[in-house]
Amino acid sequence: MATTVQVKEQTLERLKFFKESSKESYDEIINKVLDEVEEGELTDDAIADIKTGLREVKEGKGKPIEQVAKEFGLKL
Repeated sequence: MATTVQVKEQTLERLKFFKESSKESYDEIINKVLDEVEEGELTDDAIADIKTGLREVKEGKGKPIEQVAKEFGLKL
Protein backbone atom coordinates (compact mmCIF):
# COMPACT_ATOMS: atom_id res chain seq x y z
CA MET A 1 0.00 0.00 0.00
CA ALA A 2 1.44 3.36 -1.00
CA THR A 3 0.66 6.64 0.69
CA THR A 4 1.53 10.27 0.15
CA VAL A 5 3.63 12.08 2.72
CA GLN A 6 3.92 15.84 2.70
CA VAL A 7 7.36 17.24 3.44
CA LYS A 8 8.71 20.74 3.39
CA GLU A 9 10.92 21.79 0.47
CA GLN A 10 13.92 21.92 2.82
CA THR A 11 13.26 18.32 3.89
CA LEU A 12 13.03 17.23 0.27
CA GLU A 13 16.41 18.82 -0.45
CA ARG A 14 17.90 17.00 2.53
CA LEU A 15 16.50 13.70 1.24
CA LYS A 16 17.99 14.36 -2.19
CA PHE A 17 21.43 14.56 -0.56
CA PHE A 18 21.19 10.84 0.25
CA LYS A 19 20.25 9.75 -3.29
CA GLU A 20 22.83 7.41 -4.75
CA SER A 21 21.20 7.38 -8.18
CA SER A 22 18.49 9.34 -9.95
CA LYS A 23 16.31 6.21 -10.01
CA GLU A 24 16.42 5.69 -6.25
CA SER A 25 13.02 6.38 -4.71
CA TYR A 26 12.45 8.47 -1.61
CA ASP A 27 11.01 5.37 0.04
CA GLU A 28 14.36 3.63 -0.51
CA ILE A 29 16.24 6.63 0.88
CA ILE A 30 14.07 6.87 3.98
CA ASN A 31 14.41 3.14 4.63
CA LYS A 32 18.18 3.29 4.14
CA VAL A 33 18.47 6.07 6.74
CA LEU A 34 16.09 4.30 9.13
CA ASP A 35 18.10 1.08 8.76
CA GLU A 36 21.26 2.94 9.72
CA VAL A 37 19.58 4.42 12.78
CA GLU A 38 18.06 1.10 13.84
CA GLU A 39 21.38 -0.70 13.45
CA GLY A 40 23.02 1.90 15.63
CA GLU A 41 25.59 2.80 12.99
CA LEU A 42 24.77 6.49 13.26
CA THR A 43 26.50 7.40 16.47
CA ASP A 44 26.34 10.89 17.90
CA ASP A 45 29.80 11.50 16.42
CA ALA A 46 28.67 10.28 12.99
CA ILE A 47 25.62 12.53 13.11
CA ALA A 48 27.81 15.49 14.10
CA ASP A 49 30.15 14.71 11.19
CA ILE A 50 27.23 14.56 8.76
CA LYS A 51 25.91 17.89 10.02
CA THR A 52 29.38 19.44 9.67
CA GLY A 53 29.71 18.08 6.15
CA LEU A 54 26.30 19.38 5.10
CA ARG A 55 27.07 22.81 6.57
CA GLU A 56 30.41 22.94 4.76
CA VAL A 57 28.78 22.02 1.45
CA LYS A 58 26.24 24.79 1.93
CA GLU A 59 29.11 27.18 2.63
CA GLY A 60 30.75 26.19 -0.65
CA LYS A 61 33.64 24.37 0.99
CA GLY A 62 33.01 21.08 -0.81
CA LYS A 63 34.74 19.86 -3.97
CA PRO A 64 32.97 18.57 -7.06
CA ILE A 65 33.11 14.78 -7.33
CA GLU A 66 34.96 15.12 -10.63
CA GLN A 67 37.78 17.02 -8.91
CA VAL A 68 38.05 14.48 -6.09
CA ALA A 69 38.08 11.60 -8.58
CA LYS A 70 40.85 13.30 -10.56
CA GLU A 71 42.91 13.86 -7.39
CA PHE A 72 42.67 10.15 -6.57
CA GLY A 73 43.24 9.06 -10.17
CA LEU A 74 39.75 7.60 -10.51
CA LYS A 75 37.51 7.59 -13.55
CA LEU A 76 33.81 8.27 -13.17
